[in-house]
Amino acid sequence: MSTIPESVAKVRARIREAAQASGRDPQSVQLLAVSKTKPASALREAFACGQRDFGENYLQEALAKQAELADLELTWHFIGPIQSNKTRALAGHFAWVHSVDRLKIAQRLSEQRPTDLPPLNLCLQVNVSGEASKSGCAPAELAELAGAVAELPNLRLRGLMAIPEPTDDPAAQRAAFARLRALKDGLGLDLDTLSMGMSHDLEAAIAEGATWVRIGTALFGARDYGQPSR
Repeated sequence: MSTIPESVAKVRARIREAAQASGRDPQSVQLLAVSKTKPASALREAFACGQRDFGENYLQEALAKQAELADLELTWHFIGPIQSNKTRALAGHFAWVHSVDRLKIAQRLSEQRPTDLPPLNLCLQVNVSGEASKSGCAPAELAELAGAVAELPNLRLRGLMAIPEPTDDPAAQRAAFARLRALKDGLGLDLDTLSMGMSHDLEAAIAEGATWVRIGTALFGARDYGQPSR
């Protein structure tokens, strides 16, 4: 089993090689360490390797880690499904939210963002594969949603996020990511972010323009779902 420093180095090498293979600057792809179900000690190890951005899916678990790691300068991203009763805590404790798929949620985040904090960076989650079990707005509804969200105060709409249907076929992986890129480009807004790609498909995501890759298993090992607190 690899140590966290070894895993961080391996993932960074994969990102660098994928970017170079696509003719991209490796610095244009950022690593988001997905730390759900992992203890704060694991995040400290990754921090010691230079990792600063961490993504969490479960609010209560994330808040506990934030308190335990308050001595570190970390940037926190929320990447899980959002319930209306969680928006105030999200607005006050995160720099990024990647998983907004309804105007109501964006409006609440805008209203509840503390005025002493910079605008909350936002991505809209799109259900590019049309899976009934997946969160995300439908592609046909994206333009209207993005236009409304872009006008809200205290938020900065940065781009789009997707979790495509899992597949081992590189061509199918790239096709799903290409759909998200085309949707972003078609909005006609000043967006700079594509949050897409995970441990098994980051190369395909980078080839299609990912700017954040959300990596959990390849960094921290298999997740322990016996412990998460929501």
